[in-house]
Amino acid sequence: MREGKVLVIGGGIGGLSAAIALCRKGHSVAVIERDPTWSVYGVGIIQQSNVVRAMDQLGVLDTFLDAACGFDAVEIYVPDGTRLARIPTPTLVEGKPSNVGIGRRALQKVLGDSARALGAEIRLGVTVEALDQDETGVSVHFSDGGAARYDLVVGADGLYSQTRRTILPEAESPTFTGQSVWRYNFPRAEGLDALCVYNGPTGVGLVPMSADTMYLYATTPEPDNPRYPLDGLAATMRAKLAETAPAIRALAQRITEDADVVYRPLEGMMVHGPWHRGRVVLLGDAVHATTPHLGQGAGMAIEDALVLAEELSFRDTPEEAFAAYRARRYERCRYIVEASLAICHGQIGKGPPVDNHKATAEMFAVVSQPI
Repeated sequence: MREGKVLVIGGGIGGLSAAIALCRKGHSVAVIERDPTWSVYGVGIIQQSNVVRAMDQLGVLDTFLDAACGFDAVEIYVPDGTRLARIPTPTLVEGKPSNVGIGRRALQKVLGDSARALGAEIRLGVTVEALDQDETGVSVHFSDGGAARYDLVVGADGLYSQTRRTILPEAESPTFTGQSVWRYNFPRAEGLDALCVYNGPTGVGLVPMSADTMYLYATTPEPDNPRYPLDGLAATMRAKLAETAPAIRALAQRITEDADVVYRPLEGMMVHGPWHRGRVVLLGDAVHATTPHLGQGAGMAIEDALVLAEELSFRDTPEEAFAAYRARRYERCRYIVEASLAICHGQIGKGPPVDNHKATAEMFAVVSQPI
């Protein structure tokens, strides 16, 4: 497909990665984001070896690594705090770390600054009111009263994607898993040089995020999908960690600020049918939302962006490119969604327990393969 005019709906990790990849292929790109403040959780995110490779392919690796903390292993602990294994993780870019922890705000800045530097227009506080497409393009009407014509539209608007509901109303919807995730930032523990994963009904991880910060995540059974009030949220999180390993219980006593606790019910979804209709295509959580147990949600969205831009440069028409993009991405994304959900179900008794050592090694073997 020739260089075209592209609208990306959603200014998150997937949408910004798509903007960068499409700009590098010569497309004119506009990004709209519904949140006028473009706010992001103040906690961190794990980006594994395939993401380091993807950032290299996007052309932003050095800036990305400058904002992150690299590490080259995963440590697995049993519930009493005994270390079971230390797993070296594969390096996919020579001379660079195999994994990083990075603050979500820092990651957004890296991607947003890079997209703008390449010429992408980013508009905040704007949503799509209507998409009217024909064989030659898509007419888009915006919430601010404006309208424009695009050669194609990319829906990167997340788990609750309005774009998905518009173009694929028959597609799967998000399903609550019975589990939620809690996150909190701390000063980095001395000697922390790996992702440390603690098995148990409450799964816990410690992730280095910079030279002096780390974050803790914990997945807890929440069968009734409660919504906890902000007032007292730190005490609630501490209580959720009361039966974890001694080191985690000690750390939990430092969870004191309600406003710094990030709590999110875990939902998942996999769209098994088409990922596009006409000249509108979806990526990331809009079509394959995974729980965080394998740390690959953002990675799958970033890889989607690269493959989509690549297939558009290979194919004569958008629909041919969209079909080829889905064909390349479906099995890998399905594996991540299903394998992550299996860990979740094992933790809350909805399925057999999963050996995290084995699951982690298998995941790295899968995502190390070319995209």
